[in-house]
Amino acid sequence: MTLLILAAGLGSRYGGLKQIDPVTDNGEFIIDFSVYDAVVSGFDKIVFVINEETLDLFRETIGKRFEDKVKVEYAFQSIDDLPDGYSVPEGRTKPWGTAQAMLAARNIIDEPFAVINADDFYGRNAYELLAKHLSDAKTGEFCMVGYILKNTLTENGTVSRGVCEVKDGYLSDVVERTKIAKGGDTAVFYEGDEEVKIPYDTIVSMNCWGFTPDIFSKVMDGFKTFLDNDDGNIKREYYLPFAVREIMEQKECTVKVYSSTDSWYGVTYREDHDSVSASLEKLKLDSIYPERLNDMKN
Repeated sequence: MTLLILAAGLGSRYGGLKQIDPVTDNGEFIIDFSVYDAVVSGFDKIVFVINEETLDLFRETIGKRFEDKVKVEYAFQSIDDLPDGYSVPEGRTKPWGTAQAMLAARNIIDEPFAVINADDFYGRNAYELLAKHLSDAKTGEFCMVGYILKNTLTENGTVSRGVCEVKDGYLSDVVERTKIAKGGDTAVFYEGDEEVKIPYDTIVSMNCWGFTPDIFSKVMDGFKTFLDNDDGNIKREYYLPFAVREIMEQKECTVKVYSSTDSWYGVTYREDHDSVSASLEKLKLDSIYPERLNDMKN
């Protein structure tokens, strides 16, 4: 099984790859925890989606930590990685979002795989759930690990979350909300100038997915439709939850929803760093992780 880590945007809001601070006293990143949990849960290949121009820096800083433990490969997200016949609109400067980032790995993954964000800590239970599902998943039998919205918010700004509806253990709808924040008795998100309340106990997607490889052709078809429906917004993005919802609507997949028993942590903004660092150090003190994550067995 493969773990696909979306890292092309790593540090974009946090200050740049060179400036990312370790989250432990031993100089480890959140990615180290993710790979550790994945490997001990049965994943045997890691694919990083990055910007090609950062390959050397990324490999020296992060990738080489794992090359003696597990197979490591790299895929590159770029603004001009488009279906045949399409071109980058004038004025567009950034790639096309998380669904396009996943598509960057379409030529190097042909087995069941999980997808995560590079800067999110999901907890080992998430990888155990993903590994169990993917070990015998048939074509189109996808899954996701969901988290309670309240446990995924930051004190330091707004966040993007896939807001989920779940029926009989399966995902029935997911809507990407790009500006969610704490708002007193409930969370809130913003649609233009309108503030909309959303309950704290809402299940949200943190881009923690399990897919069979047929997802690539389905998302590519959806990407073409997305590009065809040009609304003139040169900043619009094709989000992975949106792509999955389209495939669900076409009755071409099911998405089993699992709930993790672990806490989620993420460094969305630089101000999040200290609290996340303290939480992860405590997990080491509680012997959930070794003092040095590189001590994992290959």
